[in-house]
Amino acid sequence: MSYKLYISTEIKSFSLVEALEQISPERREKALKFRFEQGQRECVLAYLLLKRGLRELYGIDGNPRLFEQPDGKPILTDYPHIHFNLSHCKEAVVCVIGDEPVGVDVERVGRYKESLARHVLNDEELRNVEASDSPDREFIRYWTKKEALLKLTGEGIRDDLKKALSRTDVAFDIEESPAFICTVCRYQ
Repeated sequence: MSYKLYISTEIKSFSLVEALEQISPERREKALKFRFEQGQRECVLAYLLLKRGLRELYGIDGNPRLFEQPDGKPILTDYPHIHFNLSHCKEAVVCVIGDEPVGVDVERVGRYKESLARHVLNDEELRNVEASDSPDREFIRYWTKKEALLKLTGEGIRDDLKKALSRTDVAFDIEESPAFICTVCRYQ
């Protein structure tokens, strides 16, 4: 399977007013529902990365129309054979586009919270995090793997995340920076 990952950390460096004019009315409406400007910027930038990728990879110009499936996973209305996924956090916005289903998650590396880790990690994962030289980063690696997998499958966040990584039919690719970790999940 081939895919292309687009990552941007330029969340605050573009004109939000100008960018809102460059996106579809539906995406503009979605972006403006975010209470704070940071969320609006992340939403707009994710769509702009999707537009860039579609132009570069497929020669598709204009504003793609998105349709949210019943499971919440978005598809391109006019190009259902093109697979994509979006994610954003305060540090980065990502878009992955592929010729087969793909999921992506990006999370800011923050302070490790053992209570959260105990809620979402199985015993082995928790031991690995606690034994790590950098528990905060190791926890985010697991978290982004789980969320990217659930976005790939269309399941979304569920109650029991401890069993999420038990599948053997998927592979993960991880991109890291000092500020964030991004994971792409794809079928093998």
